[in-house]
Amino acid sequence: MDPDNQIESANRRAEEISASHPKAVSARYDQRTGRVVIRLSSRLDVAFLPKDAEGLEDASQAQLEDIEITPSGFGIHFPKLDADLYLLALLEGFFGSRNWMARTLGSAGGRRRTAAKASAAKANGRLGGRPRKIAKAAAETN
Repeated sequence: MDPDNQIESANRRAEEISASHPKAVSARYDQRTGRVVIRLSSRLDVAFLPKDAEGLEDASQAQLEDIEITPSGFGIHFPKLDADLYLLALLEGFFGSRNWMARTLGSAGGRRRTAAKASAAKANGRLGGRPRKIAKAAAETN
């Protein structure tokens, strides 16, 4: 595909996305609730805690007060943090890269305390803890 066709194709896709998805028309940090609030072209407000978004998790109030909307309306930029968020990913519920989301969700799951988990750990402890891994060759000889 020649470069001109690629550009035309990309422009068509951008027009399709622009026509079928809401854009950000304003963005602000709400000090009272501690949330970033984005007003969409559909008149819906989307709000989230900065700690739930990659690049904003350790941000101070002062760093969050300055928010810019990208020219396409599909991104928001935090100049004091040099952090960007893609609006369509926010709307899909993804607040960071795949690795960041996996690390964050895995960490939360590992801290989860349930009666079943406590009971299993107690029973496993009575048996001497986690079973040792047996080398494949040793297992085959038995």
